[in-house]
Order: sequence, then C-alpha cells, then structure tokens
Amino acid sequence: MDLGRRIRLIRREQKRTQEEVAAVCGFTKSMLSKIESGGAMPAVSTLMKIANALGVKVSDLLEEQSSNDTVMVTAGQYEDVDKWLKTNKGYSFFAFASTRHNKIMQPYIFTARQGEINEHTFSHEGEEFIYVLSGRMKYRVGGTEYELSSGDSLYFNSLQEHTVVPLSEEVRYLAVFTEHQSKQPDGKGSE
Repeated sequence: MDLGRRIRLIRREQKRTQEEVAAVCGFTKSMLSKIESGGAMPAVSTLMKIANALGVKVSDLLEEQSSNDTVMVTAGQYEDVDKWLKTNKGYSFFAFASTRHNKIMQPYIFTARQGEINEHTFSHEGEEFIYVLSGRMKYRVGGTEYELSSGDSLYFNSLQEHTVVPLSEEVRYLAVFTEHQSKQPDGKGSE
C-alpha cells in the first residue's frame, strides 16, 4: 500500500501545496513531506486531519479502488499481520471496510503493547466508540482516566483529547470513528 503516494496525488490533483495542506492540518510541511514520501506512517487522527483537509474520506487515502458495495472482511484478512499498519506512535491498526466509499464511520482494530507506545494525545473531529477485545488499558478522555478490560467500552466526542496506555503486555481493541467533514477543498462547507 502506498499511502503517501495517494495523498500526494490527491493534493496535486487539487493544485494545493504541502504548506497549505499542512497548515490546515495543524502540523509542519516537513511532517506532510515525510508522510508523502513514505518516511512516516501517521496516526489515524493525523490521517483524519489530512483527509478532512483534502475533502476526502480516510478510506480514499487507504485504498485506490473504492466502491459503495457491501464489504466483507474475513478473520484471515485481519489476522494477516502484513495487512496491518504500524504507526510512528507505537501502535498497529487494521482498517475494516477501507474499500467502502463515502462511509460515515470507520471501524479499526488496534493493537498496543506496553513499552512501545509513544506518549501522545489524539484529537480529531467526530465521535468514537472503543470496545476492548483483550488485555487491559488506561484510556484518558479529556480530564478523566478510565481503566478498561476485555468487554469494556467507551463512547465519546473525539474532539476531546484522548490517549491510550496499555496496562497488560498487549491490548487489542475495536475502535469505530465517525468522519465528519467540515470543509470541502474549495473552502465551502459540506452541506
């Protein structure tokens, strides 16, 4: 998968500079350049910011071919570690239904391991649902910290800063994000 190449292609099709897109995202041109060149694998919240800045969905960045068809993902597909993306933040994720075009939610499965997670917080538009599949973790949302174990869940406004800290050697959890788009590439609202 060549995520950076697709981001660069969409940006260039829109005749936009790296500086312009990075400014909308709230990070440096250097960071966007690293992502586009394949030198950095961004966090999901960063992908959401890039997609929003470009007026597309995260799935448009992850998959060249997308459709509105029903998408089935078998256990074998997400159990194949080669299909997971390892981020610079220290966790890995698999995007379910990435080929589905124009969806309003994006389901992911995450794996985070003790000692591998870089201390960081996320904040992005939309809402988020977390369901712990295995392991234990602390999940901070805003100023409140929750201790979650297998079977526990959270639902929150993802504009609130949030972060994960694995308590067990490994924690695996399902996360479903909504992808609200506030602006189209021409600067107009999505309504």
